[in-house]
Amino acid sequence: MRDHNYFVYILTNIKRSVLYTGVTNDLSARLEEHKNGSKQTSFTSRYKCYYLVYFEHHQYIDQAIDREKEIKGWSRAKKDALISAENKDWKFLNDED
Repeated sequence: MRDHNYFVYILTNIKRSVLYTGVTNDLSARLEEHKNGSKQTSFTSRYKCYYLVYFEHHQYIDQAIDREKEIKGWSRAKKDALISAENKDWKFLNDED
């Protein structure tokens, strides 16, 4: 059986004032797209959300999408708590994925 890799991730800006939640099957490539993408009107471009502060791995895409939707529905405080539980200092994980 083939292993499947899907990631739910949260990005922030340099001031950590904005959060973006997404899902992908290639985290490194997706981070590069966010940072160097040509869509100047995208949320991540507009708010400069390029810094990975949280991610989780899922084997199945349905689970990853459901989790992304769940997190997107949360309050900012709940998202902050999720990030802080795994990344207490909110270090940028871009080079660690």
